[in-house]
Amino acid sequence: MGERVRVASLADVPPGTGRQVQVSGRALAVYNLNGILYAIDGTCTHRGGPLGEGALAGNVVTCPWHGARFDVTTGAVLGPPAPQGLMSHRVTVEGDSIFVELA
Repeated sequence: MGERVRVASLADVPPGTGRQVQVSGRALAVYNLNGILYAIDGTCTHRGGPLGEGALAGNVVTCPWHGARFDVTTGAVLGPPAPQGLMSHRVTVEGDSIFVELA
């Protein structure tokens, strides 16, 4: 079990949106898909774009810098130019607080 860190409140990540957060010196992207929350590393593996600021369509986020696509539920890369996927992180909610478990 990794470090559990509060990253945002539910109001910060409404359904159908994502948010870029900084936690313990790391960029994370947190997404709300119809009330289910997911977190992946927030830096694109292509050129470091902020994935939490990318366009979200269903469970796919598109990097705002160069268009790489990732599955926000798993971190898997779905389209170039990103060379590899991202780590996904366990998310829990307590009251209005969103927590992410860091490996």
